[in-house]
Amino acid sequence: MQSTRWITGLTLIMAIAGCDNSTEVSREVSASAYTLSEAETKKGNVGLAAWGDQLEPGMKAIAVSRDLIKAGLTHQTEVRIDGLPGTYQVLDKMNKRWTDHIDILMKDRQAAREWGRQPVTIRWEVPAE
Repeated sequence: MQSTRWITGLTLIMAIAGCDNSTEVSREVSASAYTLSEAETKKGNVGLAAWGDQLEPGMKAIAVSRDLIKAGLTHQTEVRIDGLPGTYQVLDKMNKRWTDHIDILMKDRQAAREWGRQPVTIRWEVPAE
């Protein structure tokens, strides 16, 4: 009886562990930085992102080019940026003229200028269909 429970428990654990059918995707993109200053965002709606999220200083958020949205970087996708700690959320969209590009929300103009524009590798999970 006890061995039956043990086997049932082990089977359940294996089934749960096997449920992660997501695939990690990585892509090299150009990354720039932006702040919540009115000069860099929508006039009159500082901090209002394209999907309707209200951005705040200190949030780990990125804007993505439209081609990256088609590649799976949709609203609220968690993204890791090689060389930066933690994860960032996709909360904003960039103008259609940009491709293979992300814009990282920075706390102030000084930090954004220090970042500049540089190539980075980004990583995110795409659920299996």
